[in-house]
Amino acid sequence: MNAAASNLVISLLAMQVARKIDFNDPQVLTTVRIAYVAVQAIILATYYFTSYKIKQKNDMTVLKYVEPPSPMTKDEGQLVTTTVKDYDLSETSKLMKGVWTGIAMMAFMHGYLKYTQPLFVQALMGLKGLYDAKPVAIHILGKPAEGDLKRPFKAGGLMGAATSPQTDKAAIDAAEKRTAKKDE
Repeated sequence: MNAAASNLVISLLAMQVARKIDFNDPQVLTTVRIAYVAVQAIILATYYFTSYKIKQKNDMTVLKYVEPPSPMTKDEGQLVTTTVKDYDLSETSKLMKGVWTGIAMMAFMHGYLKYTQPLFVQALMGLKGLYDAKPVAIHILGKPAEGDLKRPFKAGGLMGAATSPQTDKAAIDAAEKRTAKKDE
């Protein structure tokens, strides 16, 4: 099961469990708040530690790929030339921005709108996101960068529609020619 489908299943199950929790009890609500904050702190600490490990390894291997074009435009993909270190740091940065965005949304939903069930659901989904994070799998769990963990990572879509950057020599050469023509 891909990450998007498993996220959907877990969130639906978590919502069913959350319905059974008495959030009107102040002690239960306080416990759920503490659990949410603790999970978010663990996730952010893990991502910061992952960034530290990436900088420590300092893998300067050149990584070339053609970014997939936006489905809304007719443009062709752009050539990206980077290093493994910079690529992994940018992916980890995207993950951290996602966590901070989720925290901001949850602060609004819980603090202003007084919704309580999403605290429980998002705590579980945060742990699932941490488990699915590819830089964490490579740099913390020590999994080899092959298969799904091969750089550049495939962007997972809903129901298995993953957009994959092109890494074949023909696509890279074509993108280099397009870039050279634009520069002239």
